[in-house]
Amino acid sequence: MHRSRNAFTLIELLVVIAIIAILIGLLLPAVQKVREAAARSQCQNNLKQLGIAMHSYADQATGLPPAVIMRNYNDNPYTDEIGPNWAVLVLPFIEQDNLYRTQSTSIAAWASDSGPVAMSGTLEPNWKNMRANRVKTYVCPADQPNAADCSRNLGNVTGWARGNYAANCGPHYSYGNRVNNGDSSGGPWGWSGRGPFSVITGRGRRAGLGIQNIRDGSSNVIMITEVVIGRDTNDPRGVWAFGLAGSSTVVAHGDGDCTVPNDKRGCSDDIRDAPDFPAENYGNWTSCNSNQATARSRHSGCVQAVMCDGSVRVVNDNIEPRSWWIINAAQDGQPQPANF
Repeated sequence: MHRSRNAFTLIELLVVIAIIAILIGLLLPAVQKVREAAARSQCQNNLKQLGIAMHSYADQATGLPPAVIMRNYNDNPYTDEIGPNWAVLVLPFIEQDNLYRTQSTSIAAWASDSGPVAMSGTLEPNWKNMRANRVKTYVCPADQPNAADCSRNLGNVTGWARGNYAANCGPHYSYGNRVNNGDSSGGPWGWSGRGPFSVITGRGRRAGLGIQNIRDGSSNVIMITEVVIGRDTNDPRGVWAFGLAGSSTVVAHGDGDCTVPNDKRGCSDDIRDAPDFPAENYGNWTSCNSNQATARSRHSGCVQAVMCDGSVRVVNDNIEPRSWWIINAAQDGQPQPANF
């Protein structure tokens, strides 16, 4: 006489659970790799779109947009002296015409060659009313696509939405050297440290370099690269509409204590009042004014960038500091590194 068995024994159940656990353990890394590849691909597409937008803007304005427009340069504090940055100015070229038009009068007051409102005693602050709008093209999905807005007082207002892309203002220290398309030389090799973008304060031709004026060749120089979103709501890093170092610009990122992408050292960036957590890719000299920041990314072992010719490149974290300087400087006269 045989008895029917209607359930697993305990041993059989444990074996099944163990097999499922092993399969899940094998599957999770594969899923993670697929997600990372998808995020990297989307980031590359964002950068490609920004490259096209920059070329369209340059064709119209005979030069790249300013990294940021300021009435008077100041790296701390930022008040109403600050105006729109490059990411505001190129909105019409990334299918964000409607957002741009909401504050087009204010933007024009800052961006026109004469700047009649922005350069008079009365500043035009209304461009900042677009600060809380999230622009998908400005967000890398590998970071924190739903990150909370920055609550820090920037330009006398709070509530700034986040982004992950930054204009290259050149590798030489510091931000102040990038005013009104100024150039300076120095660093470890004594080369020119000017980048494609500049802080613009004076009247007349409010633009950065023209693509054709990049003496080292447009295919050899980084135009836009990545930055990371701030560690907390008070951290100004990764604020798309604000022309702060580490928010929407990289600058002085080949000099001193900040010489490579994703610099792992503590105190490597200089972003006023931002925290210093190098183990989390937030190295920063908290008490310094905001005049230095390198490219940072959530992609494993690299940052991505669009070159001035519109091509998208991957830059490994282990790039030599000398090579990093060369591909960020627009007119240092050095040939493109063989290892890039």
